[in-house]
Amino acid sequence: MRTGSCLCGAVAFHFDADAPAPSVCHCGQCRRQSGHVWASTFIAETALVFDRDDSLRWFRSSDAARRGFCSTCGSFLFWKHDAEDTISIAMGALDAPTGLTLGRHIFVADKGDYYTITDDLPQT
Repeated sequence: MRTGSCLCGAVAFHFDADAPAPSVCHCGQCRRQSGHVWASTFIAETALVFDRDDSLRWFRSSDAARRGFCSTCGSFLFWKHDAEDTISIAMGALDAPTGLTLGRHIFVADKGDYYTITDDLPQT
């Protein structure tokens, strides 16, 4: 069982599902919304259970996806592609210990010019 929440606790959730190694996304949208890069894992959307979600709001960030955030504290928590049955969950929202280790970098062609990726993880 893994649990998580936003910064203020107004959105809280749990799931009892295997989650793959997290990806670090370097796309422009994730960098703008998170302030840098966004690390996330994903699970089947049906496995995600909300304990509190009154402050959960969704922002349509493209024609194909939306992003979930807390309207009270602003925490960026979820990313959901319309055509997929999974939901991405921010690693920073998960309570420790997560038991997960970063697995890869994605959208590195769009990364910011102010940093260098220095680890040996796969990059796409």
